[in-house]
This record gives sequence, C-alpha cells and structure tokens, in this order.
Amino acid sequence: MAFFIEVKPCYLAETIVEIMEINLISDTVTRPSQGMLDAMLSAKVGDDVFKEDPTVNALEKKAADLFGMEAALYCPSGTMTNQIALNLHTQPGAQVICDKWAHIYNFEGGGASFNSGLSCRLLDGDRGMFTAAQMVEAINPPDFYHSPLTALVAVENTTNKGGGACWDMNEMKAIKVACDQHGLPFHVDGARIFNALVAKRESAKAYGEMFDTISICLSKGLGAPVGSLLLGSKEMMNKALRIRKIFGGGMRQSGFLAAAGIYALDNNVDRLAEDHSKAQIIASVLSELPFIKKVEPVETNILIFEVQDNIEVTDFVAKLAAKGIRIIGMGQGKLRIVTHLDFTDDMLEVLLKELKGLY
Repeated sequence: MAFFIEVKPCYLAETIVEIMEINLISDTVTRPSQGMLDAMLSAKVGDDVFKEDPTVNALEKKAADLFGMEAALYCPSGTMTNQIALNLHTQPGAQVICDKWAHIYNFEGGGASFNSGLSCRLLDGDRGMFTAAQMVEAINPPDFYHSPLTALVAVENTTNKGGGACWDMNEMKAIKVACDQHGLPFHVDGARIFNALVAKRESAKAYGEMFDTISICLSKGLGAPVGSLLLGSKEMMNKALRIRKIFGGGMRQSGFLAAAGIYALDNNVDRLAEDHSKAQIIASVLSELPFIKKVEPVETNILIFEVQDNIEVTDFVAKLAAKGIRIIGMGQGKLRIVTHLDFTDDMLEVLLKELKGLY
C-alpha cells in the first residue's frame, strides 16, 4: 500500500515597515539614475592610459568646450585634479595663497605639502572668500629668499566650509588682474562650480577666460558616481597627464564612468536650481525654530546652522538619525545639510515635519 502525503506551503505573513532614509550629509551620496545607467552600459570604451577611450575623449572635449578652454583631463577625484594643478604651477618650497577654509588646505590630506612640497598662505576671508587687496598683501617679495616664493593663487567656488557661498565675479576679476601684474597663475577649485553658475546666472566661458586651470567635479550635485576634470591649455594638460600617472590616476576602460559624466552635463546642470530652492526652504523653517541658534546665509545647496547652547550637536544628529534623517556636524558647533538630486519633494516634507517636532 502506498501512502501519499500532500505537503501544502505555509506562508508566514510579515509586516514590513519601510523607513524612508533621507541622506543629507553631502551631495555625493546620489546614485545613478536609470538614464545615466543606460548611458554607462552603452558606452564605447578603450584604454584611457593610452588615450584610446573614445567616451573619455568625448567628455574631455565637451568639458573644455563648455568653458572655452583648450583641453581637459579626466581624473578619479577632485582632490586629484586640485593636486595636479598645484603640482603643475609650482616647485617644491613654493607657497600657494588660499583662504583658511580652502578645500586644498583642509580636506586633501596635506597633499599640497606631501605631493608638491608646498606651504599655504592662509587668508582670513569671509565665508571662504578673500579680496584682491588681501591677496596682494600676502605675496612674498620675490627677492626676499628667507620667505617661500609665492607661486599660485587658488580660490574655491562655491565654498564648502563657507556654506555654498558664491564668489563675486568682479572680485575674482580683480584678483586675476593682480595675478597678472605679479606673474602668478590663477586656479579655481570648482568642485561645485555649476552650483555657482546656476545661482549667479554666469557663463562658464567667463571662468575659462579668467583662470589658468579649472577643476570641476561630476559627482557633487551633478549625480555622476565618479570623476572630476582638470581644464587648461593643451600644454598644461599634456604635463598634467604625466602627473596623473605619477599620482596613480591612470584608468583603463573608464569610458563607462565618463559616460555618466556626459549624461550629467547634459541633464543635471539646470536642475541644480531645485536643490538651491529646497535648501532655502529648509533654512526658512530652521530660522523659525526656538532650538536653532543661527542659520547662515544660503545661496546654493549647502546649509550650515547652529543649535542653541543647551543642546548637544551629537544629540541633535542622533535624534534625526533615529528618524531616518542623516546630517553631519562640521565642528565648532556647526551642522550641515546638503540638498541634492536624490532628495525628493516627499523627503523635504518629511524633513520639515520632523524638524518642527524634534524638541
């Protein structure tokens, strides 16, 4: 006699509660959109170390043409493009003039000294921006061999520690005039230069006319997963290619990443205005809350604020984190929120609601 046992599947009902994560620690946390992924998957690639990747070459030409410059070089990061620029313009023992809040001084691991033997002359600017008069005063006399030889002037636009502040075009032009008078090259760390272009309604070519080298980032604000470009003359970029190799920045079939950069430049620049608007809305709400001590001016997508003295910054961050909202402290009692293309209108509503009921 045969026995057959029928086994019926048993389903365990589970209740899944999905918590919306709202990540506002930086505009670098974005993930490629479907359109960007499609562009990456269909990219034609080669070996960029031999300059034979057609998509990288197309990205470099596109970026150079956008700013009216002769050439560009694709690199893994904005730190590398800045460090290449410092190395290009200087010799060991020289000095670069920059603001005390500059990224090249604060956030590049001491690379100016490690990679190029440079010291930094730090200026006490306003929200990361100094004046032409300050810059001229900081130039060391070239015949006074006891002091470092001033070799370069560098600005950052927008300013990271300055809360996304945008440089005044006329002030930069005045600095350029002073640089020319003293025979100094002029570099801009344009990690968020497109935020400045959109906010100030300025021309990219105006920057190309002013600066000897420009660093632009594709993974801040524009949504690409990786990559920055250094722009300059053909002669400069030929030299930069060698420095990139020395720094370990040579990549092979990097056209897959470059395709994301092309997509970002074609689709994600004008929409930066949405990030700026969201940041201003958040700032307006924060300024009305009794537990907020100060909200710094907001021009672009970075918002810096302080809580009242009786509230610990770590406690404030932890309370938000418990609600699925991530922000970071910047030290000195300051907190930072950065809006970006993955920060939706629905997320904005949730953030505002949670902020209002936090304390």
